[in-house]
Amino acid sequence: MIYLFLAIIFIIYTANADKDCPAVISNVNDRRINKNKLRLVQYNVEWLFIDYYSQMDCPGNGCTWKNQSQAETHMNYVQNIVRYLDPDIINFCEIEGCDELNIIKESLNTGYESYLIQGTDTATGQNVGMLTKIDPLSSLFRINDKYSYPIPDSNCGYTGKPGTEGVSKHYISYFNIGGYKTAIIGAHLLAIPTDPTRCSEREAQASVLQTIIASHISQGYEVIMLGDFNDFDNEVMDINNDKPISKVLEIIKGKNGTSNIYQLTNLAKYINQNKRYSDWYDSDDNCDTSSIKDFSMIDHILVSDGINQFVKNVFIYHGYSELCNKYNSDHFPVVVDFEF
Repeated sequence: MIYLFLAIIFIIYTANADKDCPAVISNVNDRRINKNKLRLVQYNVEWLFIDYYSQMDCPGNGCTWKNQSQAETHMNYVQNIVRYLDPDIINFCEIEGCDELNIIKESLNTGYESYLIQGTDTATGQNVGMLTKIDPLSSLFRINDKYSYPIPDSNCGYTGKPGTEGVSKHYISYFNIGGYKTAIIGAHLLAIPTDPTRCSEREAQASVLQTIIASHISQGYEVIMLGDFNDFDNEVMDINNDKPISKVLEIIKGKNGTSNIYQLTNLAKYINQNKRYSDWYDSDDNCDTSSIKDFSMIDHILVSDGINQFVKNVFIYHGYSELCNKYNSDHFPVVVDFEF
């Protein structure tokens, strides 16, 4: 009887899980101790799911964490990384919803608020969201626009039928950063950098983001564009000199298709190349973590010129090892320190 009772409670909890928290519900507050400094972090947290998502069977056989106990252990590891880095604003990729954000927030108890707007990736159930010590100026929102692919002059090698693609996982938020009205855009693009179909679809996603960025630049906003782009930068090369087959970074940075409306800087340029890796992928399934070839940089933070002038330090936190059966994420956090 007790098991039936617990099962009913779990079903009720899951059904009422808090998936959306885009709204700023109080006065805009800044809970930083030092208002002249800002630490911003991009972190793909690898299937940070506590609520069960049936369509993906996660936690379960559909994702990395095979049961609730593993998912909770992974959550503890993520909390420890966030606690150590102590960001003022952190963007999470591969997070399920607001429940997960709130678990981290409550465990840290250091002035964070949770913000997330549900995306449209119902296949995985993954979203992007943030914890921040500075409240946004207005509620988070997203754009449902789509763009046609293949784009003109694409080098992806896609030979299928033309289609359209939107950015299923993203948000747009507004902040006062160093006295500048700033749009922070968090996104997670389609995976597999070298697949021709995904490459072509990802270029369409990048084109949607380009339109969003250009619109904000034309309205006088500074822009911070960050997330897991699942692609390489052909100008700021990673540790393995990985070259993209797509134009995704060129498009998002404004160097392809905007007629010089804007250009963003990839802050990885300030990191030594031998430290430019944010992702581990066991390419040959042998768990050989000593192989440099299994590391790449697909997580990026791009900024407009007004924000770039305040950058003081950029690094990727490599404070844990990547290996099979680990509990940390398969990505490393990208960290930027600003001083105003």
